[in-house]
Amino acid sequence: MEPRATRLLRRPRLLIVGCGDVGMRVLRVLRARWRVFALTHSPARRALLRAAGATPLVADLDDAASLARLARLADAVLHLAPPVGEGAHDVRTASLLAALARGGLRRIVYASTSGVYGDCGGERVHETRTPRPATDRARRRADAEARVRFHARVHRVRATILRVPGIYAFDREGGDPRERVRRGAPALLAAADVFTSHIHADDLARACVAALSRGPTMRVIHVVDDDAMKMGDYLDRVADRCGLPRVPRLTPAQARQQLSPLRMSFLSESRRLDNTRMKRELRLALRYPGIDAALAALPTRRASA
Repeated sequence: MEPRATRLLRRPRLLIVGCGDVGMRVLRVLRARWRVFALTHSPARRALLRAAGATPLVADLDDAASLARLARLADAVLHLAPPVGEGAHDVRTASLLAALARGGLRRIVYASTSGVYGDCGGERVHETRTPRPATDRARRRADAEARVRFHARVHRVRATILRVPGIYAFDREGGDPRERVRRGAPALLAAADVFTSHIHADDLARACVAALSRGPTMRVIHVVDDDAMKMGDYLDRVADRCGLPRVPRLTPAQARQQLSPLRMSFLSESRRLDNTRMKRELRLALRYPGIDAALAALPTRRASA
C-alpha cells in the first residue's frame, strides 16, 4: 500500500483565501480529496484550521509582502475574502493576484456578490446583464471580478466567478435570519418592498466545490436558491415558523429617517436572480431550494432557540 504521506502529496492542492464560515464548510466537503491550505491573518486560528484538516498559512492580504510564499503553492485558489471597507477598488485581490502571478496556478474561483447589478426594479436577472454597481461596496466587488478575469487571460488560468446573494444558515454567526427577526429589524411595506435572493451556506459551499472541479472558464454563475420573494415575506416566513413576532413594516420615507445608509442600500435594490446556469453547468442540486425547506429541516425544539 502506498504510504499516507505519498498519497497526501499526490492530492491536488487548494488554497482557500478567506476561510471563515463558508470556507470551513468547503473544507469539510473536500478535505479527503484535496490537500488544503487555508490563509489566515490571525495566528490564533491556526489550531482551529489544522483540526479541520487544513494546513494554516499566516499572512495578511493588506500586507503584500507577506503573500510572497503563496507563489506556486497551490493548483487552485478559492477566493472568499471580502475587500477592504472603503474605496472603489479591491486592493486585497490585486495583492493576492500579484503573488499568484509567479506561476503554477491553474484554477481560480472567486465568490463575488449579486450587488454588482445595482437596482434592477424587481426584474429577473441573468448573468449576461451588464453590472451597474451603485455603491462603493459593490464597485469593489466589480473591480475584483475584472482583476480576476484579466489575470486569467494573461496567465492562462481557468477562472469562474460566482455571484452570491444573501448567505444564511441557522448555525451561521451573523447569518441566522432568526436573529434579524428577534431584533425587529424593519422591512418595507409590501407595496414598496424589494425582491431579495438568498443561498444557504451549505449549498454555497457545495457550489464552490463544484466550481473548482467543473466550473466553466471565464464564466459568471449565480449561486442562488429557487425562492423569488420580497424581503418582508421572507422574514415573515421565518417569524411564523419560529414562533416569533413579525418585523415592523415602514414606508420608504420612514426607513430613510430611521435606518443607516448601509441598511437603506439593501432596501433600495430589487432583483430576482436566475439560477439556470448553476443547475445546468455546475450540476448542483440544491439541498435547500428555499427558506421553507431550510425551516422544515430545523428541529421544532430549536425553531426559536
